[in-house]
Amino acid sequence: MNQQVFYQAIAPFEAARKLSMLPSDHPASRLHGHSFKAKLRTSLPGDWASFQGAEIDDLQMLLEKTTKPFDYAYLNDVMTIPTDENLARWIRENINLSVESIGVQSTQNQGVDIDHEGHAHLWYRFQFEAAHCLPNVPEGHQCGRMHGHSFEVILHAQQPRNDSDIGVDYDWLAKTWQPIQDQLNHSCLNDIEGLENPTSEMIAKWIWGNLYNRIPCLSWVSVYETRTGGCHYDGSDFRIWKQQRFEAATMLGHAPTSDPRQRLHGHSYIARLHLTSPLDQVMGWTVDYGDVKSVFAPIYKQLDHHDLSQIDGTANSDALTIANWVRNRLSNVMPQLDRFDLYQKPGCGCILNWGAMAPALPV
Repeated sequence: MNQQVFYQAIAPFEAARKLSMLPSDHPASRLHGHSFKAKLRTSLPGDWASFQGAEIDDLQMLLEKTTKPFDYAYLNDVMTIPTDENLARWIRENINLSVESIGVQSTQNQGVDIDHEGHAHLWYRFQFEAAHCLPNVPEGHQCGRMHGHSFEVILHAQQPRNDSDIGVDYDWLAKTWQPIQDQLNHSCLNDIEGLENPTSEMIAKWIWGNLYNRIPCLSWVSVYETRTGGCHYDGSDFRIWKQQRFEAATMLGHAPTSDPRQRLHGHSYIARLHLTSPLDQVMGWTVDYGDVKSVFAPIYKQLDHHDLSQIDGTANSDALTIANWVRNRLSNVMPQLDRFDLYQKPGCGCILNWGAMAPALPV
């Protein structure tokens, strides 16, 4: 598959609303407020930005401008039923760009993402505390020892398009999840039938198998053992991701001389590697997270605490140039890699994709 380039930006806004279609005793039917986040992912024409390298900043400014009517507003004055989905669709209609995905997050644990076909995927994040070990890893592997995690699970469900104001909702997802929560929370996962080898992939597959009959609109399940890695499963395919943060200096050589970004400055970057591979039936994983980190380590050392503009071939050290530089050095040593994200600040960056996008829409 040919490489696709996407840019992503996030814009926060503070707003109040009432969701009057909910029962009168539901707290969201009363006047309340949220610290919302809008997230936009798009491909851009080559000459769209004010200069090469300004795409991320320009996209963020456009998203902030588009969401300005929401900021410190009573959202019911903007639309009759200001659900997360309706807010996202309003932004999609008013952004004046071809949109790959648009999302609205109303709390840390809930939101909606609308894909390029206009399908809305509502998501809800859950946490559980559990112990596990991986019985089939080689002797000496750290995951072979009994240990624990604060696991996170995100359920993504496609919202049906019909005449109702709301179909799948957060309360329903939470209620449907609760029996699974009761099984997993404060447990040793190895003791649960079907989770004798509880890798992220096997946990995601187990959750899917236990929920799909009750949530037929389930899009995919995401499982995170840590904040820096996770697995997605859509009922047939797995995808994992691993991320690392690095601190680096940069300068945008194509910026006008009056623009401060042509001077040496810096970012706390987040590099995120996405990998797709068949499930190893013995190990219970697609790729070992530790192997991903080890293979990436030599490249990471060239990036972390360095001036990116001094790396050979990266004189204009914008995010896309650096992302392509990384891909070129990983393609032969990490064949499972099919997407690489580079964010110069949280949620704002570029994405190189040469595989299937799903099931990794919201990440």
